[in-house]
Amino acid sequence: MTAVDEKINGVMMLVNDRRWVDVRRLLSSWPPPEIADLISSLKEDPQRILLLRFLPRHLAAGVFSELTPAIQDELLEELTNTEIRTLLADLDPDDRTALMEEMPAEMTRKLLNLLTPNDLKETRVLLGYPENSVGRVMTPDIVYIKEDWSVREAIEHIRNTGRDSETINVVYITDSVGMLIDEITLRQLVLASPEQRIRSLMDYNFIAISAMDDQEEAVRMIKKYNYLALPVVDSAGVILGIVTIDDLMDIADIEATEDFQKISGLSIEPDGDPITNIREASFGLLYKRRIFWLVLLVFANIFTGAGIALYEDAIAQTVALVFFLPLLIASGGNSGSQSATLMVRALATGDVNMKDWGGMLTKETLVGSALGAVMAAAAAALGIFRGGLKLALVVGVSMFLIVIVGSLAGMCLPFIMRKFGRDPATACTPIVTTIADICGVLIYFSIATIVL
Repeated sequence: MTAVDEKINGVMMLVNDRRWVDVRRLLSSWPPPEIADLISSLKEDPQRILLLRFLPRHLAAGVFSELTPAIQDELLEELTNTEIRTLLADLDPDDRTALMEEMPAEMTRKLLNLLTPNDLKETRVLLGYPENSVGRVMTPDIVYIKEDWSVREAIEHIRNTGRDSETINVVYITDSVGMLIDEITLRQLVLASPEQRIRSLMDYNFIAISAMDDQEEAVRMIKKYNYLALPVVDSAGVILGIVTIDDLMDIADIEATEDFQKISGLSIEPDGDPITNIREASFGLLYKRRIFWLVLLVFANIFTGAGIALYEDAIAQTVALVFFLPLLIASGGNSGSQSATLMVRALATGDVNMKDWGGMLTKETLVGSALGAVMAAAAAALGIFRGGLKLALVVGVSMFLIVIVGSLAGMCLPFIMRKFGRDPATACTPIVTTIADICGVLIYFSIATIVL
């Protein structure tokens, strides 16, 4: 039994003995993600509700935000309106918005009706931003000060208003109309003279992101500049809130999961999410996500079969050609898959842009040629033993060309998708493999027909 299992069993013994004070005291020392794992592991809804109800108020909100949308939905069905109102009030604005996005429309309306006027205003503002925009995940709970204040005034303001802020490591400075003009660290404030003016500490060097920008852009910026939080501004430069690294890392994880699933040929609906927990995913969801591309590729591979049928005479004369066919088309598909995976990831992280297409094409041609040459030599050696020098020549030249074609297909397809405004990850492995298969068959038997 693991240490985690022992902790869970210890809590459940207290629950079964109805020692609620001890349950509350024990769980108060646990971090929210561990309590969320405990609640998720429970199979019975009453036990989940009991545990959530006996958590301290400040801890219950943090635990609730860590649960999956499905479990959140189940808990909300059982909680009273008063309990839901308290829970929503204690959630951070960005977590509250994420909850609203995941709920069915009827439940969302119910939750909105339970919010306080201020929370309702915040949530409606956040929900009004485009899906996947920074505005959807920002929190408006921030501390900002004025440039004409003294350090003493600024610190006093932070003491009075900073308790609800997600972070005060960095303090934002605005002008008289709320426009962001700079940022300084709390360290700078504490070490400055109390009578010194904020304006004297400013260097007007700061990084901000628009609320309308894509969340992936925020992920790139926070990684590039090594920030814990990014200020979010509107089109006029007025500060609206901040987006923090914990929210952005969750987004990065989801985006990476989605890219990998698209690369492998899993369908992602425009308004759907990637499968983040395969153990909890239903049979219907797994079937629906996988069936489309597999059926499509059945028909796409008809072209591979048609290509083979064109060269029936060549195959009949040299049966040994069939021996090398799986090897050659698999090599083309593998080289293409490698190239596509590298390129999709490079485009997603911003390491490569559309203007780099020409340079990448040249580089991939050289790399593909080098890989093809080595693989051609190995295949030709097998060809000699199987059918002599002529067959070795056919297999070697075919391998060389097929690997190059597969590599270039894998490199170019993500760029083509980006050019037409599509997600490069949709240039997935099955598509590249099918293209490589068709081209491989045509290249192999064309050369065989000429040489043999």
